[in-house]
Amino acid sequence: MEEQKPSLWKSALNWGVILGIALIIYSLLMWILDLSLEQWVSWVSYIIMIGGIVLGTKSYRDNILNGAISYGQALGFGVLMMLFASIISAIYSYIFFAFIDPEFVNKMLQMVEEQLLERGMPDEQIEMAIEMQRKFMKPVIMALMTIPTYTFIGLIISLITSIFLKKKPAEIAFEE
Repeated sequence: MEEQKPSLWKSALNWGVILGIALIIYSLLMWILDLSLEQWVSWVSYIIMIGGIVLGTKSYRDNILNGAISYGQALGFGVLMMLFASIISAIYSYIFFAFIDPEFVNKMLQMVEEQLLERGMPDEQIEMAIEMQRKFMKPVIMALMTIPTYTFIGLIISLITSIFLKKKPAEIAFEE
Protein backbone atom coordinates (compact mmCIF):
# COMPACT_ATOMS: atom_id res chain seq x y z
CA MET A 1 0.00 0.00 0.00
CA GLU A 2 1.24 3.48 -0.88
CA GLU A 3 2.09 5.91 1.91
CA GLN A 4 -0.38 8.79 2.02
CA LYS A 5 1.01 12.29 2.31
CA PRO A 6 -0.78 14.87 4.45
CA SER A 7 -3.36 16.89 2.58
CA LEU A 8 -3.43 20.63 2.02
CA TRP A 9 -6.03 20.97 4.78
CA LYS A 10 -4.06 18.97 7.33
CA SER A 11 -0.80 20.78 6.57
CA ALA A 12 -2.49 24.19 6.69
CA LEU A 13 -4.21 23.24 9.95
CA ASN A 14 -0.93 22.11 11.53
CA TRP A 15 0.92 25.28 10.50
CA GLY A 16 -2.09 27.44 11.37
CA VAL A 17 -2.15 26.02 14.89
CA ILE A 18 1.59 26.65 15.25
CA LEU A 19 1.20 30.24 14.04
CA GLY A 20 -1.87 30.80 16.22
CA ILE A 21 0.00 29.57 19.29
CA ALA A 22 3.01 31.77 18.43
CA LEU A 23 0.71 34.81 18.18
CA ILE A 24 -0.92 33.94 21.51
CA ILE A 25 2.44 33.53 23.26
CA TYR A 26 3.61 36.86 21.83
CA SER A 27 0.39 38.58 22.89
CA LEU A 28 0.58 37.19 26.41
CA LEU A 29 4.23 38.16 26.70
CA MET A 30 3.43 41.74 25.65
CA TRP A 31 0.52 41.83 28.12
CA ILE A 32 2.71 40.55 30.97
CA LEU A 33 5.35 43.18 30.12
CA ASP A 34 2.57 45.81 29.94
CA LEU A 35 3.46 46.70 26.34
CA SER A 36 0.19 45.65 24.69
CA LEU A 37 -0.92 49.20 23.92
CA GLU A 38 2.35 50.21 22.28
CA GLN A 39 2.11 50.80 18.51
CA TRP A 40 5.22 48.79 17.61
CA VAL A 41 3.75 45.64 19.19
CA SER A 42 1.28 45.20 16.32
CA TRP A 43 4.09 45.59 13.76
CA VAL A 44 6.02 42.75 15.39
CA SER A 45 2.91 40.55 15.24
CA TYR A 46 2.79 41.19 11.46
CA ILE A 47 6.41 40.04 11.24
CA ILE A 48 5.44 36.86 13.13
CA MET A 49 2.60 36.30 10.65
CA ILE A 50 4.90 36.82 7.66
CA GLY A 51 7.47 34.43 9.14
CA GLY A 52 4.82 31.82 9.90
CA ILE A 53 3.33 31.98 6.40
CA VAL A 54 6.76 31.79 4.77
CA LEU A 55 7.91 28.86 6.94
CA GLY A 56 4.62 26.99 6.58
CA THR A 57 4.37 27.45 2.82
CA LYS A 58 8.04 26.55 2.30
CA SER A 59 7.62 23.41 4.41
CA TYR A 60 4.47 22.44 2.51
CA ARG A 61 6.24 23.02 -0.82
CA ASP A 62 9.40 21.12 0.09
CA ASN A 63 8.03 18.27 2.23
CA ILE A 64 4.59 17.61 0.77
CA LEU A 65 4.74 18.83 -2.82
CA ASN A 66 8.28 17.57 -3.52
CA GLY A 67 9.79 21.04 -3.89
CA ALA A 68 7.34 22.48 -6.43
CA ILE A 69 4.42 24.84 -5.82
CA SER A 70 2.48 27.18 -8.06
CA TYR A 71 1.66 30.77 -7.15
CA GLY A 72 -1.99 29.81 -6.64
CA GLN A 73 -1.15 26.85 -4.41
CA ALA A 74 1.18 28.99 -2.28
CA LEU A 75 -1.46 31.72 -2.05
CA GLY A 76 -4.20 29.26 -1.10
CA PHE A 77 -2.04 27.52 1.47
CA GLY A 78 -1.04 30.81 3.10
CA VAL A 79 -4.61 32.05 3.33
CA LEU A 80 -5.91 28.72 4.63
CA MET A 81 -3.12 28.55 7.18
CA MET A 82 -3.94 32.09 8.35
CA LEU A 83 -7.64 31.19 8.56
CA PHE A 84 -6.82 28.42 11.02
CA ALA A 85 -4.45 30.72 12.95
CA SER A 86 -7.20 33.36 13.10
CA ILE A 87 -9.69 30.87 14.58
CA ILE A 88 -7.18 29.95 17.31
CA SER A 89 -6.50 33.66 17.91
CA ALA A 90 -10.23 34.44 18.05
CA ILE A 91 -10.76 31.85 20.78
CA TYR A 92 -7.84 33.31 22.72
CA SER A 93 -9.15 36.87 22.17
CA TYR A 94 -12.52 35.97 23.64
CA ILE A 95 -10.91 34.30 26.67
CA PHE A 96 -8.53 37.25 27.13
CA PHE A 97 -11.16 40.01 26.90
CA ALA A 98 -13.85 38.11 28.83
CA PHE A 99 -11.80 36.49 31.60
CA ILE A 100 -8.08 37.29 31.73
CA ASP A 101 -8.26 41.11 31.53
CA PRO A 102 -11.81 42.43 31.12
CA GLU A 103 -10.54 45.95 31.91
CA PHE A 104 -8.23 45.94 28.88
CA VAL A 105 -11.02 47.34 26.70
CA ASN A 106 -11.35 50.33 29.02
CA LYS A 107 -7.58 50.89 28.80
CA MET A 108 -7.82 50.83 25.01
CA LEU A 109 -10.72 53.28 25.02
CA GLN A 110 -8.86 55.59 27.39
CA MET A 111 -5.86 55.57 25.04
CA VAL A 112 -8.12 56.40 22.08
CA GLU A 113 -9.71 59.24 24.07
CA GLU A 114 -6.27 60.69 24.85
CA GLN A 115 -5.30 60.52 21.17
CA LEU A 116 -8.50 62.30 20.15
CA LEU A 117 -7.89 65.01 22.76
CA GLU A 118 -4.37 65.53 21.40
CA ARG A 119 -5.86 66.08 17.94
CA GLY A 120 -8.03 68.83 19.36
CA MET A 121 -11.37 67.14 18.77
CA PRO A 122 -14.33 68.68 20.65
CA ASP A 123 -15.45 66.88 23.83
CA GLU A 124 -18.92 66.06 22.43
CA GLN A 125 -17.42 64.32 19.40
CA ILE A 126 -14.94 62.43 21.58
CA GLU A 127 -17.73 61.16 23.83
CA MET A 128 -19.77 60.12 20.80
CA ALA A 129 -16.79 58.32 19.21
CA ILE A 130 -15.90 56.50 22.45
CA GLU A 131 -19.50 55.37 22.99
CA MET A 132 -19.67 54.11 19.41
CA GLN A 133 -16.43 52.15 19.84
CA ARG A 134 -17.58 50.78 23.21
CA LYS A 135 -20.58 49.15 21.47
CA PHE A 136 -18.25 47.18 19.21
CA MET A 137 -15.65 46.34 21.84
CA LYS A 138 -17.47 43.41 23.41
CA PRO A 139 -15.45 40.16 23.80
CA VAL A 140 -17.63 38.20 21.36
CA ILE A 141 -17.58 40.89 18.67
CA MET A 142 -13.84 41.45 19.02
CA ALA A 143 -13.16 37.71 18.82
CA LEU A 144 -15.39 37.29 15.77
CA MET A 145 -13.74 40.24 14.03
CA THR A 146 -10.34 38.57 14.51
CA ILE A 147 -11.20 35.85 11.96
CA PRO A 148 -11.90 38.01 8.88
CA THR A 149 -9.25 40.55 9.87
CA TYR A 150 -6.41 38.04 10.29
CA THR A 151 -7.53 36.06 7.23
CA PHE A 152 -7.46 39.25 5.14
CA ILE A 153 -4.00 40.08 6.48
CA GLY A 154 -2.99 36.53 5.55
CA LEU A 155 -4.29 37.12 2.03
CA ILE A 156 -2.22 40.29 1.65
CA ILE A 157 0.90 38.62 3.03
CA SER A 158 0.37 35.52 0.88
CA LEU A 159 -0.16 37.59 -2.27
CA ILE A 160 3.36 38.93 -1.76
CA THR A 161 5.19 35.92 -0.31
CA SER A 162 3.82 33.54 -2.94
CA ILE A 163 5.75 35.46 -5.60
CA PHE A 164 8.98 34.40 -3.90
CA LEU A 165 7.92 30.92 -2.76
CA LYS A 166 6.51 29.58 -6.03
CA LYS A 167 8.74 27.00 -7.66
CA LYS A 168 8.33 25.02 -10.84
CA PRO A 169 8.99 21.29 -10.79
CA ALA A 170 12.48 20.26 -11.82
CA GLU A 171 12.80 19.16 -15.44
CA ILE A 172 13.24 15.44 -15.77
CA ALA A 173 16.09 14.49 -18.05
CA PHE A 174 15.38 11.45 -20.25
CA GLU A 175 18.16 9.24 -21.50
CA GLU A 176 17.89 8.12 -25.08
